[in-house]
Amino acid sequence: MTRQLRQADLDALPVREALPALTSALDGHGTAVLCAPPGTGKTTLVPLVLAGLVGGGPRRRVVVAEPRRIAARAAARRMAWLLGEQVGGSVGFTVRGERVVGPAAAVEVVTTGVLLQRLQRDQELAGVDVVILDECHERHLDADTVAAFLLDVRETLRPELRLVAASATTDAAGWARVLGRGRPGGAPVVEAAGVSYPVETVWVPPARPVRPPHGMRVDPAQLAHVASVVRRALAERSGDVLCFLPGVGEIARVAGQLAGVEAEVLQLHGRAPAAVQDSALSVAPHRRVILSTAVAESSLTVPGVRVVVDSGLAREPRVDHARGLGALATVRASRAAGRQRAGRAGREAPGAVYRCWSEAEDGRLSAFPSPEIRIADLAQFALQAACWGDPDAAGLALPDPPPAGAMAAAREVLVAVGAVSPAGGVTARGQRMARLGLHPRLARALLDGSASLGPRRAAEIVALLSEEPPREYGDDLAAAWRRARAGGDAYAARWRTEARRLERAAGSPAGSPSGLSDDAAAGLVAALAFPERVARAKGEGAFLMASGTAAELGDGSSLRSAPWLAVAVADRGPHSVSARVRLAAVVDEDTARAAADHLLTSGEEVRWEDGDVVARSAERLGAIELAVRPLRSPDPGLVRAALLDGLRGEGLGLLRWSPDARTLRARLGFLHRTLGGGWPDVQDDDTLLDRADDWLEPELSRARRRADLGRIDAGQALNRLLPWATGEAARLDELAPERIEVPSGSRIRVDYSAEGHGQPVLAVKLQELFGLAETPKVAGVPVLVHLLSPAGRPAAVTADLASFWQGGYRAVRAELRGRYPKHPWPQDPATAEPTRHTNARLKRQQ
Repeated sequence: MTRQLRQADLDALPVREALPALTSALDGHGTAVLCAPPGTGKTTLVPLVLAGLVGGGPRRRVVVAEPRRIAARAAARRMAWLLGEQVGGSVGFTVRGERVVGPAAAVEVVTTGVLLQRLQRDQELAGVDVVILDECHERHLDADTVAAFLLDVRETLRPELRLVAASATTDAAGWARVLGRGRPGGAPVVEAAGVSYPVETVWVPPARPVRPPHGMRVDPAQLAHVASVVRRALAERSGDVLCFLPGVGEIARVAGQLAGVEAEVLQLHGRAPAAVQDSALSVAPHRRVILSTAVAESSLTVPGVRVVVDSGLAREPRVDHARGLGALATVRASRAAGRQRAGRAGREAPGAVYRCWSEAEDGRLSAFPSPEIRIADLAQFALQAACWGDPDAAGLALPDPPPAGAMAAAREVLVAVGAVSPAGGVTARGQRMARLGLHPRLARALLDGSASLGPRRAAEIVALLSEEPPREYGDDLAAAWRRARAGGDAYAARWRTEARRLERAAGSPAGSPSGLSDDAAAGLVAALAFPERVARAKGEGAFLMASGTAAELGDGSSLRSAPWLAVAVADRGPHSVSARVRLAAVVDEDTARAAADHLLTSGEEVRWEDGDVVARSAERLGAIELAVRPLRSPDPGLVRAALLDGLRGEGLGLLRWSPDARTLRARLGFLHRTLGGGWPDVQDDDTLLDRADDWLEPELSRARRRADLGRIDAGQALNRLLPWATGEAARLDELAPERIEVPSGSRIRVDYSAEGHGQPVLAVKLQELFGLAETPKVAGVPVLVHLLSPAGRPAAVTADLASFWQGGYRAVRAELRGRYPKHPWPQDPATAEPTRHTNARLKRQQ
C-alpha cells in the first residue's frame, strides 16, 4: 500500500524523545509504564512505532485499549491520518457494535470492554505482540481487570507478550508495582515531557450558595453559573472555549443557555453523532465553544482551545449494596482531574482556566478520583473473574483489591441469576452471559426473556435497559419502547444498533415465543433483570420493592395506579427515605413471583412487634407480604425468642419488679462491684438476658405474650443467680444487709442503687447517730451517711462520722437548733444519748 507519511506532524510529537527508553524497557523487561501528558502522542505515535509502521522497527501486531468508544475511533482515525491512510488499512478499530479492521492491520484500537471479551475467548491473544493500556490513570474497572488478566497471561502462557500502561499523569508508582509484580523496584517507568504553555487560573465561585449535587441531580443555579462563566470567558479571552460538565443532560442544558453567543456551540460526549465528534476534534476557521464530558480530559485532544471553563463536577459509579440501587452519581471532581482539564488550555499557546469554585474549596477536594473497583457494582467484574477461574479475584494482580462487601453482594446476584454455583464456580449459563457484554442482570433478562418473548423483543427491551432512555421518553418502559421504535433521534439510532447486536447474541429460542402484549413483555424483562425491584402498590404512587426500599412515582406518571411494577431505574437522594422511580413497567403478581422466585419465602413468623408477640403464617416476596394468617399454636421456641427480643428492646421493666426485687438487684450489683467472685452481674439488662436460661426459667418458656412477662416475679427469679453452690449466698444479709441498726435502735434501709462505684447510702436523722464514732460498713465499704434534719430534710453528707462530730457538726447545730428547738442539739454529740424523739418526750420517758 502506498502511503504518504505526515512526517512533519510525526516529528512534532514530543513523546518521540521517550521512545528509545520505552523500547529499551520493553526489550529488557517486557512491561513498562509510560507517563506522558495529553497531546504528546502517547496514543498515536507510540503504537505506530511499536508496530514498526514508523521508525523502521520490526513489524509487530499492537492492540491499543481505550476506555471509551469515542476515544478508540478518534485514535484510529488520527493514526491512519498520520500514515496517510484510511482507517481499515494498517490501523483499524473495534468497539461494541462496530468493527473496521482490514487484513493487513498492524494496529487495532479497541475498547477495554472489547479486549476483555477477547481475552475470555482467547487467553493467549494469538497473533498479538504488544498491548497498550491507554489512560490507565482513570482507573476504570474494565482497564484494571484487563491489566490483571494480561499479567496472568504473561506469567503462565505468553511471557513474550509486551505490556505498556500509558498514563497522562505522573502517578505511576502503583502501576509500576502491578506490572512489575515480583520484580524489585517494579516495572520501568518512562516519562515523556509535554509541550505546555502557562495557564492562568481564574477562580469564579457562584455569587450565591448552590445546592451540592446528589444522585444525578445538579442544581440548575450551578449550571446557570457555568453558562455565565462561559459567556464571560468569551468576552475576556480569545480562542476556543472548552467547558467540562458531568454528563449529557448538563451539556444540553448549558447549551440551551448559550443561545445567541458569537461562537459555534458543540456538544462532545460518547453519545454524540460521529459528525459532531469529528467537528469538535478538527481545526475550525471560526470560534467555538465545546461542551464536553470528561472524555476531553485526556482521551481526546481538541485543537484551538485557549480557555477552559471547569464546572468542577464529574460522574462516578455508586452502588447501594443493601438495596440493589446502583447508578452514576455526580461528585466533585478531584484535584488531579482539575489539573488535567486546566492543561487543555495550554496545549498550543498560553491560556486560562476559569474554575467555578473558590481557591479555598480547591484544597479540600480529593487528590485523585476514586478507583471504580472501590465504589462500583462488581457483579460484572465478579463474573469475569469467575470465568477466568479466580472467583474471589484473590490471585489477580489488581492495583486495588475488590472490597469484600461488594464482592459478596456481587456473588449473591450471580448465584441468583444462575451465573455461578453457590460454591462460586462459573456455570455454562454464566459463561454464555459473560460473552454477551452485558451486566449479569441484563444478560439473565435477555436469555430468559428470549425464551418467553423471542430474541428480537427481548433484545429490544434489554437495549433500552442497557442505556437509559432520555428523560423525555418518560418513566413507562413500554411507552419508551414504542417511542424508540418510531424515533428518529440519536438515542433511537443507538438503540436499534444495540438491539440488533443483542438479538444476534441471544440466538434462537428453545421454545415458541408467547403472545404477550408490549406492556406485559416490558414488565417481564424488567422483572427478570431486577427481581429485587418488583414492587407492590401501598398507596397512590407509592410502592414497596421486594428489596425493602420504598419507591415513589412522579406526580404526572401514568403508572401511579398500577398494582405491581417492575422498577428498572430508580435513584435515592442521600437524605431521602424513598427511591424515585425513573423507569418502570407494569407487571402482575404472577410475573413478579416468577421473576423473583428466589425471593419467595413462606413459614411461621413469630416476633415482637408493636409491644407484644405476633405469631402468623406468612408468604413473602422479599419484603412484600403476599399472604398472612394468624398462628394458633406457634412454635414455643420461636415465642421464647420473640419474648427475649421484647425484653431486649423494651427492657427488663416488662417483668414484675416489687420494691424488694429492686432492692435485691441493687444489693447484688453492689456485691458484684465490690467483691466480684461468684456474685452475679445484674445491673446490665443485656448481661442478664444473655443468662436468661439461668434465672428466667421455667417461667419464660411458659409465657406466651407480654402480659405473661408481667407475672414473672423478678426478685424470685434473681435469687436463682445467687452463688448457692459455694455457700456464699447464705452471707447475703451479712455482706449487704437490707437494713442497718443505728444507735437509736432504728433499723434503717440501706440504698445500694448508686451506679458505678458509688457507696451505699444510709439516710438517717442526725440525732439517731449520737454517740456513734465509727461509720457503719457493708462488705468492708463505709456507707455514705446522709444526715437528716428532724423534718427528714438533708442536713449534711459524710463518709467519716468521727470527723463530722469534731468539725462539721458545729455548723449544722448552729444553723438548725433555732429552727428545731424541740430536738436535742448537744454540744458534744459523741457522748450524747441517741434518740428518735423530741426533748419533751425524752423528759417524759425519764
